[in-house]
Amino acid sequence: MNISVIIPNYNGEKNLQKNIPKVLSSLSEFQGKVEIIICDDDSTDSSVKIINELIEINSQKFEIKIIQNKPNKGFSSNVNSGVKIAKYEILILLNTDVIPSKDFLKPLLKHFSDERVFAVGAMDESVEGSEIVLRGRGLGNWVKGMFVHRAGELDKNSTLWVSGGSGAFRKEVWDGLGGLDNLFDPFYWEDIDLSYRAIKSGYKLIFEKESIVRHEHEEGAIKSKFKSSEVKKISYRNQFIFIWKNADFGTLIFHLFYLPYHLVVAIKSKNKELIHGLILALILIPKIINRRINKKIKFKLSDSQAVNL
Repeated sequence: MNISVIIPNYNGEKNLQKNIPKVLSSLSEFQGKVEIIICDDDSTDSSVKIINELIEINSQKFEIKIIQNKPNKGFSSNVNSGVKIAKYEILILLNTDVIPSKDFLKPLLKHFSDERVFAVGAMDESVEGSEIVLRGRGLGNWVKGMFVHRAGELDKNSTLWVSGGSGAFRKEVWDGLGGLDNLFDPFYWEDIDLSYRAIKSGYKLIFEKESIVRHEHEEGAIKSKFKSSEVKKISYRNQFIFIWKNADFGTLIFHLFYLPYHLVVAIKSKNKELIHGLILALILIPKIINRRINKKIKFKLSDSQAVNL
């Protein structure tokens, strides 16, 4: 089994210098073929210079490529640009603020002997302030017409999604599903969307607690570029996009029935971000309808079946 490691980057000069050598170290003992594709999303810092230096230093040991996107496109488009040129059957997605443990690959890859497995997620040691919180398994359900996701207990291997920042994906299925949807650019919900489409299409997702990565969120680019209110607005917009794209007809009707209720609650609580997010999603209605009509693979499971898995 061979792997293509996709590392998206935007203004991550510090993370690149600190973490990429650790990533290379964790890959050094892998027995199969490895290629590393670093996708730079039009960084304005010295990221490209650092990446080229890393390529030069490690060219004898690793096949490392750089993709330079211009202009800045967002997470989905950036990752897709790397996957497009990836040549091996398993994709390993790692954000620049993620540091894999030395033996993280073997537990992930063993699950791909089952041809129905699309993706496997790692145990995430999430650095949150002065604490380390274990994450990696995702759950979700439909509440008053809205899809609400949450962290799941770590004692089971089922998961509703695999993180686009620390997971392994079967490229053939990724391509069949159409990859990450750039409607979610610049960030958030894109990996939940891809995972949900995979589950409804009949594929399996696995959470593997023996594969461990350390995720230093505080070092990521989102917090340095966007205000918290902007992040919330984009997240709400993408929540609506997700629902309108993927919900069964009955679920969608239920969602529309409850939408006035959610708007009233937002107005009373002065939740401007939800209202702005809804407006931004409404602007994208023609594209969302197109996605529903022309989805790459026909869904086999209902919404209730998907979340119950």
